[in-house]
Amino acid sequence: MRPRPLPLALLAMAALLAVKLHGAWTEATLVSPAAASGPAPAPSAPPPPAPARPAATPAAPEAPSPEAAAERAILEALRARRAEVEAREAALAEREVIAAAAERRIAARLEEIAAMQARFESEARTRDERAEQGWRGLVRTYEAMRPREAAAILEELDQGVAVPVMERMREAKVAPVLAAMRPERARALTAELARARARRD
Repeated sequence: MRPRPLPLALLAMAALLAVKLHGAWTEATLVSPAAASGPAPAPSAPPPPAPARPAATPAAPEAPSPEAAAERAILEALRARRAEVEAREAALAEREVIAAAAERRIAARLEEIAAMQARFESEARTRDERAEQGWRGLVRTYEAMRPREAAAILEELDQGVAVPVMERMREAKVAPVLAAMRPERARALTAELARARARRD
């Protein structure tokens, strides 16, 4: 028996509709995740710069503890004491230098004075020796004279001259000269001779 053309056509149309429905369902399945997520978001703008942080305010110094304050006070006192000691040592050293310089000047001056004194003494000895030589010459002259002649001259001389001459004369020569003088003059010269010899002894 031959099949009917109408039922075959319906079957073919049903098969074609099923193929189309299957394709549409597959496409809907593939596209739906992208559609569900919506359009791609636009690139976000860069974040605004962070505001500048204000400069940190320095913290106030902490108050020192009593122990630290006491230690600092002791250190300051020691520094002051050390400065005072150093100043005293410097003053003492300066005074020692000045004293040493003064001692050197005094020693030099004493040496000069000693040299001057030695020179003066030497000159005085020389003068005394010359003076003594002069007196000795006078003494020899008067000793060589006769007692009366010597007494006549010595009576007229000043005692500052007559006494030194008669003091240097030998006693054996002085006695005749005094005997030849006037008594008052002889007494005066005798007293002066005694005092001169006492001063010399």
